[in-house]
Amino acid sequence: MGDLSLRNVSRRGLLGGMGAAAFVLAVGLPVLSRAQEQEKKSFGADAMPNGWKDDPHLFVSIAKDGAVTITCHRSEMGQGVRTSIAMAIADELEADWAHVKVAQAPGDEERFGNQDTDGSRSLRHFFMPMRRAGAAARAMLEQAAAKQWGVPAAEVRAENHKVVHAASGRSIGYGDLAETAAALPVPAGDAVRLKDPKDFRYIGTEKIGLVDNWDITTGKAMYGIDTRLEGMLYAVIARPPVFGGKVATYDAAEALKTPGVVKVVAIDSPQIPSEFEPLGGIAVIARNTWAAIQGREKLKIQWDDGPNAGYSSDSYRKQLEEAARKPGKLVRAQGDFDGAMAKAAKRVEAEYYIPHLAQAPMEPPAAVARIVDGRCEAWACTQAPQVTRLRLAKRLGLEPDKVTVNVTLLGGGFGRKSKPDYVLEAGILSKAMDGAPVKVTWTREDDLHHSYYHTVSVERLEAGLDEQGKPVAWLHRSVAPTIGSIFAPDPKHEMPFELGMGLTNTPFPIANFRAENPEAPAHVRIGWYRSVSNIPHAFAIQSFVAELAHAAGRDPKDYLLELIGQPQRMDPTELGDVWNYGENPDRYPIDTGRLRGVVEAAAKGIGWGRQLPKGSGLGIAAHYSFVSYVAVATEVAVGEGGRLSVPRVDIAIDCGPQVNPERIRSQMEGAVIMGLGQALRAEITFKDGRAQQNNFDGYELVRMDTSPRAIHVHLVKPADPNVAMGGVGEPGLPPVMPAVANAVFAATGKRIRQFPIRDQLAV
Repeated sequence: MGDLSLRNVSRRGLLGGMGAAAFVLAVGLPVLSRAQEQEKKSFGADAMPNGWKDDPHLFVSIAKDGAVTITCHRSEMGQGVRTSIAMAIADELEADWAHVKVAQAPGDEERFGNQDTDGSRSLRHFFMPMRRAGAAARAMLEQAAAKQWGVPAAEVRAENHKVVHAASGRSIGYGDLAETAAALPVPAGDAVRLKDPKDFRYIGTEKIGLVDNWDITTGKAMYGIDTRLEGMLYAVIARPPVFGGKVATYDAAEALKTPGVVKVVAIDSPQIPSEFEPLGGIAVIARNTWAAIQGREKLKIQWDDGPNAGYSSDSYRKQLEEAARKPGKLVRAQGDFDGAMAKAAKRVEAEYYIPHLAQAPMEPPAAVARIVDGRCEAWACTQAPQVTRLRLAKRLGLEPDKVTVNVTLLGGGFGRKSKPDYVLEAGILSKAMDGAPVKVTWTREDDLHHSYYHTVSVERLEAGLDEQGKPVAWLHRSVAPTIGSIFAPDPKHEMPFELGMGLTNTPFPIANFRAENPEAPAHVRIGWYRSVSNIPHAFAIQSFVAELAHAAGRDPKDYLLELIGQPQRMDPTELGDVWNYGENPDRYPIDTGRLRGVVEAAAKGIGWGRQLPKGSGLGIAAHYSFVSYVAVATEVAVGEGGRLSVPRVDIAIDCGPQVNPERIRSQMEGAVIMGLGQALRAEITFKDGRAQQNNFDGYELVRMDTSPRAIHVHLVKPADPNVAMGGVGEPGLPPVMPAVANAVFAATGKRIRQFPIRDQLAV
């Protein structure tokens, strides 16, 4: 809007703004009473570092020709946030979509509010601020027109990229009003007039495509790995193959003889816990990436493997299983589990295992940095630009205002790109080259060998059933190394936010309930991964529910609905969940009616109960995560030699208000594909501290021949239209794996208690 603009736009959360000490302090605070907690605690966007902004000057720019530029301050990695943020603003602005374009904000949370794109909260936290920004800009345009015409503002109305005065038939375009409007005071957020939802033109519709779709389709889109600057050098790094290791000695003589290689630079390995610091190693800097890779292969390095040299997936699994069979730290207790178990008519127990997983985004980590006149500028495919900015500043000895982080498109993220170690590597190497721009590229092998892995987990469940097959006692022990281990000396127990991902907040009304968390030391970097600890918790719980149904001689879907119980709203804090995804438990209770609704929708979609040929079966699972509700029903077929196929998947989501249904469908489809990859083939294993998978030949994802022929997405609207908005990017994933496992049992009678399935069905 004239000067109402971001003129030079260039191209997580709870922990992102904290140092390790602050993290330890935060998770170590005593639990207050609920009344005290509610009084002292902020929730949602208010609780995030740097909160939220709704000033239209930050997010809306209108040129004299009427072109509207909307600035998106969240990172785009395929989830469509650039489109959805723009839809919210443009709708309230009454902008013509044909004249809207989107620019990406640099990392600057003091200016834009929180930019940590993780936790499925971009729209959950910013939908209303962005609506207010658009509505405020609309009001300013209306005031500018009224002033120009000399009429009361109440007589004019913004409509489809212009302001009209119905009484006189006059109208004036936004471009002609922008400069005047920009100079007007911004109306207070609580004073702006928001649209009635029935008047939305874009919000809630499926007629808006991705704003980046054309550029992505035609190869014009710029990802982090595409960045090119004049005089840029290229680097790859030989990192310690074992977490906590370091270089003992190295010889770079042969590497330096490689044509194109310019310099070899040693990067010190960090102390553990290492947070987001680079792993260290030996960098080879060259005139092109190929030369750098060839030079790296000629390095002669002796490694000191450090304290994790003996880490082996096989022996560690046994360690986790032993821990799961003994009492652990009590994290939720109600009733008398031991007494009820002793009186149970039938006992059922099972253990479930999930290996480490790697995010493996299609675009591996990549970043460029240069240092000129005491200022560092970086270009990176990052989910956390402010965290990146702060860590770069600290590592380079600069003030944060001397660091600019330009956010490119991300070719996938899944939590890996919330950790800016790869950007710090670029900054370190630019400094070593006297400020010249240096691009650091991670190969797929680098990505799989040095990730922040999803935690490995053993989940043990025990239940006692009464004569009718209903559970009267329930025990769940979860054993997994924690994300907290990268921030503080290994805490060995899952943090409250991990426990609150399906363990402590299990919503079943079972009178005698016990949840425990035995110790599990970390031997690799553990990090965020799409849906995080919901994955093992949902797999175990939803598989166990199906096992209980079988023990009781009941239909799995009917048994699940009975276990969920009648519709009610449960306070998560009363279940022992002190986190609740950072949201106010009064505004975001666990609504079992909505959980039932998605189960019924998925079951209806897949035709639950229909006759299937021999070797085929249906499975179902449901889970509450990121304050949304998702159920998955799968059809599987097991053929000759145990070959498993998944012909059809129905997935139902209730995320509350739906801003961009097309993207919700896309996210659910993607969750199904990712979940099937985890269920069928994907795993990272370790031997002698080293990851054993090198590329997609070993870390296998779902390919076309193993993808479902049909994925049906059911968008369930809650009965109460006033419920708060939930997340979308992550909640689709957790129910996929147990739904597959349950379908396999229905087809074959064989229980799947560990993933991936691989050859478990071979005969």
